Amino acid sequence: MELHATLNSQEQAEIAQWVKEHNHKINQGKNPQQNLGKDDFLKILITQLSYQDPTAPMEDKEFIAQMAQFSTLDQMTSMATDFSRLAALVARSEATGSLGKSVEIAVEDTVIQGTVKAVTRGDSPEVLVQGLYYPWNQVIKVFEE
Repeated sequence: MELHATLNSQEQAEIAQWVKEHNHKINQGKNPQQNLGKDDFLKILITQLSYQDPTAPMEDKEFIAQMAQFSTLDQMTSMATDFSRLAALVARSEATGSLGKSVEIAVEDTVIQGTVKAVTRGDSPEVLVQGLYYPWNQVIKVFEE
């Protein structure tokens, strides 16, 4: 006995809507991850090793290649972290170097000009110009008058 089931277009649309709503409920409050990280890579490797066929284990070359990929991923992650720290250090240094100098700051469609009176510390420094603090990344020009 064969069983054939087909859905009409209205039923397909209702199921698609239900799936969309269900996925929205499940993912609510979660930040979807687009890239695999080193923890994900390790989980996949461990799962692969756990479920491999004992009569046909993974080749040494395959295992070494996967470990090399993991090592490369780990180094790239570390480098990205180091670059972020370096960028923050450069931004702090630039902001501090602007003390007492005139700057132009882009705020929406206007340009504000003034002298830097103070600089905040941290990964995202801000400069005090005309009594207000502005993020350093909005400064478009530094000059002496």
